[in-house]
Amino acid sequence: MCMISKLPLEAWFNAFLMVSGYCLTAGRRSTMLDLNRLQTGLQTKVLGRIIFLSKEVGSTNEWAKELARLGASEGTVAIAETQTHGRGRTGRKWISPRGGLWFSVILRPKLSPQDTTKLTFVASLAVVEVLHKLYRLSAETKWPNDVIVNGRKICGILSEMATSGRDVSFVVVGIGVDVNFNVERFFPASFRPFATSVQDELGRKVSLEELFRTLLEKLEGIYGLLTGKGFCPVLEEWKRYAGFLGHEVEVSDHDGKICGLAFDVDQEGALVLRLEDGTLKHVLAGDVSLRAK
Repeated sequence: MCMISKLPLEAWFNAFLMVSGYCLTAGRRSTMLDLNRLQTGLQTKVLGRIIFLSKEVGSTNEWAKELARLGASEGTVAIAETQTHGRGRTGRKWISPRGGLWFSVILRPKLSPQDTTKLTFVASLAVVEVLHKLYRLSAETKWPNDVIVNGRKICGILSEMATSGRDVSFVVVGIGVDVNFNVERFFPASFRPFATSVQDELGRKVSLEELFRTLLEKLEGIYGLLTGKGFCPVLEEWKRYAGFLGHEVEVSDHDGKICGLAFDVDQEGALVLRLEDGTLKHVLAGDVSLRAK
């Protein structure tokens, strides 16, 4: 187990974190989460061997990006009990109360910039498979970056990339899972019909540390599949859990709405819609919702 105290840049990182307002803990009991329990028994080679744990941050993605710019190695994790300025896609507010699992992983893949979007599929597939394995939840992937249970969102993924010239310098993959809290209590009324949590689905709390370890192990395995064999096997597995495929959907973006049959997701990660006239349209970005029959 690689502890933070072994980092050669420990003092420099600590100074940065203090100046930036982040509270770094390394196994101290000032947080609900415990660093030792996060790492003990972790069966990964790279992911999570170095972990930065904080009681509260603005955004774990922003924290991880700063760590990556300072030279943090691949697999470094930034995790917090709560985020004050958590973000989803297009800058949307992400509510992050205590009891959730909010963390970001630094990756340095040998991928082209356009292929880094496929890491979102890697992460959402990992979450779905772990929710099935640990809790027998009927989790599904939802294009482009969500995980849903019983039609409600339980997890969101946010991948952000930095480049150096034409090369990818690093990618930060942020994962937010609603776990040990009640959505009715913590979410605004407008969010409640569309969100759920592990606690709400099971009627009980679960171990955040066990979920974190299992998720990192699964994430590392699927990431290795992507980098070793390409996107095709990842996508095929992802589509096995994509319950929206084969249904009439509405896709919304800043340009408006498009309706059609969710026919497929292509090798570039685009949603393929079959329109009313039978033509196929490839959609690169947007929000999907099932159309009422």
